[in-house]
Parts: sequence; structure tokens; C-alpha cells
Amino acid sequence: MTLPITLSAVAAAALINIWLSIRCGQVRTAEKVSVGDGGNDKLIRRMRAHANFNENTPIVLVMIAALEFAHTGSTALAAVAGLFMLGRVAHGLGMEGGSLGVGRMIGTIITLLTQLGLAIWAIMSAMS
Repeated sequence: MTLPITLSAVAAAALINIWLSIRCGQVRTAEKVSVGDGGNDKLIRRMRAHANFNENTPIVLVMIAALEFAHTGSTALAAVAGLFMLGRVAHGLGMEGGSLGVGRMIGTIITLLTQLGLAIWAIMSAMS
């Protein structure tokens, strides 16, 4: 069985992960920081954005896959997956601070609500 929503979400997550990694590498190169963060605030922010993505994304992808398996072809699930990915991009940009800082809050809220919503949906699905 193919899981097109999950496959699309995983592909989007991989691209966002690459983007976040490249952003860390850009600062590392510019600031000549090979290992660690070198105390560089910009690098610390980008590393935390990358780490936060990798801390939150696996559980969301697992829940998306499980729910898609249980409810094939759910438009709502595809929308949630897309919104989650947009939230992760907003968070990554928001970690820069300044005028983009609001993106961090938006991304965090979207991430937490996505996890809560998917968890409730999974529990309801398991009970039915």
C-alpha cells in the first residue's frame, strides 16, 4: 500500500532538513566555526532551529503515516501535514530573531497544535 500523504510529508521534511542544515553551514563557513557553535549567536540560533526540527518532526511523521494507513486519502490529513511543514519553515526563519521573530512563535504554536490534534485523532481512531 502506498501512502502518498506520508511520502509527500517525508519528502517535504527532507527538503526542510537540508535547508536548515545548509543555513548552519553558511554561518559556519562565514564565521570559520568548524565544531560546536563557537559562541556565535547566529550559529546557535540556526543550530537550535535545525535541532528543534529534528526533535519534533519524527513523531509527527509517524502519526501521519499511522493515520493515513487507517484513513486512506484523507484531505484533512494532507492539509495538516502541509500546515505542519509551513510551521516548521516559519520557525526556522523566526529563530533569526528581529522582524522574523514572530515566525518562531507561529511555528511553535502550529507544531504543538499539530501534535495535539494528531494525537487526539489517533486516539479517536484507535477507539472506533
